[in-house]
Amino acid sequence: SGGRGGRRLRTAFSAEQISTLESSFQRQQYLGAAERRQLAGRMRLSEVQIKTWFQNRRMKLKRQL
Repeated sequence: SGGRGGRRLRTAFSAEQISTLESSFQRQQYLGAAERRQLAGRMRLSEVQIKTWFQNRRMKLKRQL
């Protein structure tokens, strides 16, 4: 009882990963499946982590505007 279905731990991105993600975001705010797959492979992160980072970054931009 109890051990499954918990939330994932927060991903701690390295400064290098954030820099790569930010520069990708500056070029294009929405990634297609192919770009997401390529970025995930290059950065050794999951596609879900990339997708979530981009969603959160778009929300941050929206709040700033």
